[in-house]
Amino acid sequence: MASAVLKIAVAGLSRCPNLILLRAHSTTAIRHQGVLGSLWKLGRLNHIAIAVPDMEKATALYRDILGARVSDKVPLPEHGVYTVFVELGNTKLELLHPLGEKSPIAGFLQKNKSGGMHHICIEVDNINAAIDDLKAKNIRTLSTEPQVGAHGKPVMFLHPKDCDGVLVELEEA
Repeated sequence: MASAVLKIAVAGLSRCPNLILLRAHSTTAIRHQGVLGSLWKLGRLNHIAIAVPDMEKATALYRDILGARVSDKVPLPEHGVYTVFVELGNTKLELLHPLGEKSPIAGFLQKNKSGGMHHICIEVDNINAAIDDLKAKNIRTLSTEPQVGAHGKPVMFLHPKDCDGVLVELEEA
């Protein structure tokens, strides 16, 4: 079955030169139409951010109970958070805890007392081109210009109302 799908897909390439085939974990083929003339590309999942009410307890869960490698706690006053990164091999978790009264994470934790998923971060190869293109497509950003993120690279957050309820952070790779 899978080989038949692949043969059909390969035969279809002559009619659709911009068609890119990706292999899923199952035996089905997923089709993705490449964007012609795009000045930027979406990359890999960099991390999933989790807001936590108790940074020490959350760090201990991933380090001591689950056996993951974790970073030191780092204050990022310009973002109003403390961060700890949990290494997972193919991506990372970013644990977030409020730093200061104006922390966006403090507001999140007031609504979600136990904490929870805050945002996802996806790498892009050209953040300025991505921002210009997304704004032209009516995707709102949470700031006017990219900021320096936890990895020392430019980042931009996309409005969750424009991203199916998900706060998306773009980070230049």
